[in-house]
Amino acid sequence: MKIFRKLLYTVLAIIVFVSLSIYGYLLYSKPKYEGDVTVKNISGETSVYFDEYGVPHIYASNQKDAMEALGYVHAQDRLWQMELLRRIAPGKLSEIFGTRALKNDKFFIGLGIDENSEKAVSELDKNGKPYEMAMAYLDGINQYLEQGKTPVEFSLLGIKKEKFTLKDIYNTYGYMAFSFAMAQKTDPLITDIRNTFGDEYLKDLGIDYSLNPIRLKVTKEQEKHYVEISKSITAMLEDSPVPPFIGSNSWVVSPKKTKTGKVLFCNDPHIEYSQPGTWYEAHISCPDFEMYGYYLAGTPFPLLGHNRNYAYGLTMFENDDADLFQEENNPENPNQYKTATGFATYKVRTKTIKVKDSASVLLQVKETQHGTIINDLISDFKTQKPVAFSWIYTRQSNKILNAVYGLSHAKSISEFQKSVSYIVAPGLNIMYGDAQNNIAWFTSGKLYKLEQGVNPNLILNGSNGIDDKKEFLDYSKNPSAINPRWNYVYSSNNMPENIDGYNYPGYYLPEDRARRISNLLEAKNDWDKEAISKMLTDNTSPVAPEIVQTMLSAVETKGLNSQEKEAIAVLKTWKGSNELTDIAPTIYNKWIYFYLKNTFQDEMGEISFKQFLKTHIMKQTIAFQTKNENSVWWDNITTKNKKETRKEIITQSLKDAITSLNDQLGEGVNSWTWNRVHKLEFKHPLGSVALLKPFFNVGTFDIAGANEVINNTMFDYSNGKEYVVRGGPSTRRVIDFSDIENSWSVLPTGQSGNPMSKHYNDQAEMYVAGKFRKMLMNKEEIIKTSTKLVFTPKK
Repeated sequence: MKIFRKLLYTVLAIIVFVSLSIYGYLLYSKPKYEGDVTVKNISGETSVYFDEYGVPHIYASNQKDAMEALGYVHAQDRLWQMELLRRIAPGKLSEIFGTRALKNDKFFIGLGIDENSEKAVSELDKNGKPYEMAMAYLDGINQYLEQGKTPVEFSLLGIKKEKFTLKDIYNTYGYMAFSFAMAQKTDPLITDIRNTFGDEYLKDLGIDYSLNPIRLKVTKEQEKHYVEISKSITAMLEDSPVPPFIGSNSWVVSPKKTKTGKVLFCNDPHIEYSQPGTWYEAHISCPDFEMYGYYLAGTPFPLLGHNRNYAYGLTMFENDDADLFQEENNPENPNQYKTATGFATYKVRTKTIKVKDSASVLLQVKETQHGTIINDLISDFKTQKPVAFSWIYTRQSNKILNAVYGLSHAKSISEFQKSVSYIVAPGLNIMYGDAQNNIAWFTSGKLYKLEQGVNPNLILNGSNGIDDKKEFLDYSKNPSAINPRWNYVYSSNNMPENIDGYNYPGYYLPEDRARRISNLLEAKNDWDKEAISKMLTDNTSPVAPEIVQTMLSAVETKGLNSQEKEAIAVLKTWKGSNELTDIAPTIYNKWIYFYLKNTFQDEMGEISFKQFLKTHIMKQTIAFQTKNENSVWWDNITTKNKKETRKEIITQSLKDAITSLNDQLGEGVNSWTWNRVHKLEFKHPLGSVALLKPFFNVGTFDIAGANEVINNTMFDYSNGKEYVVRGGPSTRRVIDFSDIENSWSVLPTGQSGNPMSKHYNDQAEMYVAGKFRKMLMNKEEIIKTSTKLVFTPKK
């Protein structure tokens, strides 16, 4: 007994020792928010004040010193995230995650972002300010690598620290640009539907843009196999350890519609949720420069920002900047492919992928005149004919670093617009407002026209010499509006008015948010910060109640049970709100899922239907297809000698929805509140390990909002018990030029990516509740409420 007791005490002592050691290490790894740091390459003392939410306010005698400090403090809070982001585009995730990241690495190597980045670095003016400031930022990161603490994720995964380079910055922007692209997620699916069922089945999907009634107002004054492309690329982006960009809202209101007579600016870019979140906030103040910005990990210049003179933000344009081409091999020589003028030889790139705990993989990437052949880069995509991916980003000169520097250093609205013009991809709506009472909406992207009759929503013919003809448009043709007579500009990823009679192709979202935003802005001429901030958390859809009424009109009421009738009674009085205590959205979204399944899955099949649920086309189809009694989609092609009707499909879908909710939530319709099913958890890449989940993940929370309301907390339609919210506002910003020092913001979780920092999750509850905090710019106020970290030159 004594021996057993002694052994038990020994084991307990070891456990306590190990636990204390781990805890001690984690405490040691916390970011340093006060004290002194000695660094090289700064000319004088630089002070960094960390406010109560961990935002660094950097005061330096010059911009170069400020950028050195920014790189250092950004790294101490987000080094793990920086490491992940720089590894995606060049295909280096397998080095730390092993074979489970191999699919991602193969695909991104194939895209050629890394080669494009290398070329961009070689062409960058080494005497220019963008280069000088970027190098100072990188030096700050690398000094932290040398003398700072190691993130716990590096220790768990055995990651070796390596210096950051200019190419890493370009690769990060390249991954961001690809996550905006939509062609690879949609075109293969549409092509399969056309090849299998014919053009009649495309009419209800609106690929002719007939389902885009609300448009942004412009002023200047064959065989079924392609779906595997969509499925595989969508899955890769969703499973990526770094979230893709997926939407956004922004609006800027002119002084003629505000209470104070000054511009009000709002923006909330929609990005898939992750932990840490996408943006790192930092405020820089120098004698010749000031900017409060939002930075991607590992990048030196903010994509969102404001100062005392102007503010800017972005949403996705959703324009088509990528095409897929079916190529044709030379039957006599597999190393050649057919062109309009004869056969050409494939270019071949050979790359080696290092894989953790496994042998390296040799990858050969084939390229045509259009781009990379993706057949061997995508799992389960096996076809006889090669398919090439053509993307504007890698086929045009890359000036993204100059562009983003210019956005944050513009001295006038014309300088700002010139910087926007440098961005060939991704296509963005870039919103602008300033202290001189100007408001504007600009679009980035190298736009082009195809030959008449060529449909860019389908996979194109790579050898006929017609489908690949492009007429590139001058930047002056890009949609824009400066100080429009209607006194506001906005964007919610909806379609712009045509360009010289040409509907610019894209993957635009339905009218829901656009109509809600424009209706709210039109109805009021005395906007202030408080009122306009409520718009950012508006949870009402103007379209969903109309869809409900359309569907209710088709329901066969005979034979409905009491529970189904009770559910209908709830829907009849619904005004479109998606608050936590609402019942109608729970019923509505389940009904929509079964309507979609019962209408489309029989033709598409299970795999294609699941992919369809992830497209913008699905979202814009619902309101219009439900009205069409003669739609070919109503018939269930799996039933013989019977042609189903709209009434039958919609009624059966309602019954299926109520049965499902009864099984999942119980019999009481009044208990089916939205908070029971609409859930949000902020997930860390290592949070999938059960033991690590409580340490790394943040949440779970009940959250208001829904798909395609302004507070766009997005989920996939499914028959699951819960709608797992996968994306939404990555920040909410309200900038008031009548009171610039008291503008508002909030992040989904917090500033820091270090789980031991108090700023890892200190904004989460505030964000979920729809609240805001100040973006401090008054130095006296900052000093009173902050800790101070002083950077001094190393002698």
